[in-house]
Amino acid sequence: MKRLRAYLLIDPLIVLATLVFGTMSLAASAFDKSGRTQHALARVWARVLLKVSGVRVHVEGLEKLQPGASYVLVANHRSYMDTPVVLAHIPLQFRFFAKQGLFRIPLLGGHLRRAGHLPVVRGDPRASLKSVTAGARLIADRGVSVLLFPEGGRSPAEMREFKEGAAYLAIKAGVPAVPIGISGTRQVLPMGSALVQPRPVTLRIGDPIPTADLKPADRTELNATLQERVAELMAG
Repeated sequence: MKRLRAYLLIDPLIVLATLVFGTMSLAASAFDKSGRTQHALARVWARVLLKVSGVRVHVEGLEKLQPGASYVLVANHRSYMDTPVVLAHIPLQFRFFAKQGLFRIPLLGGHLRRAGHLPVVRGDPRASLKSVTAGARLIADRGVSVLLFPEGGRSPAEMREFKEGAAYLAIKAGVPAVPIGISGTRQVLPMGSALVQPRPVTLRIGDPIPTADLKPADRTELNATLQERVAELMAG
């Protein structure tokens, strides 16, 4: 019965909400170059998606984030539901790194760029460094935060080793890095499945780690600290 409900009700509602809010966001990107309208629409979309999915999110540590401040948000990645969970419950203006292939899609690519999102560049160190530098400039120019999943993709089992881009970005921008642990989303939407199931999710926000006195050479140590903190937050 739960499977039937997911296929006949939850999944179609998710697709419909995504199409409606995606179209509105695409239209907004034509006149709002700051990306704030698009972000506001994305937050509403995320809340609608979680509501129709029956997903209950328990949030801890939200008081550690100062309104209007800029951060590099660093989270684990186990499901496509991770992004809606963060969008719906972290009240900051933030942008994220998306797969480079999405930026090559007509209309969508232009929309992502106008909204301020950045491509993830893999296998090209020079292009990757350029993308991270653009992220640091985005934080400085627009006063926003940036969300990264430093595992480099969804983890099918245990958490993968973090890539150093998030740590380097935080140091380059001179803003605190915030570890975030997400648990329960894999049960909502497992890898390789299109079946969304109502399950409880926990979002834990750790203490921001200052980077103002750090140098790029410190990124390896910061990266290790971030991975350790995220693992602790996931475990509760």
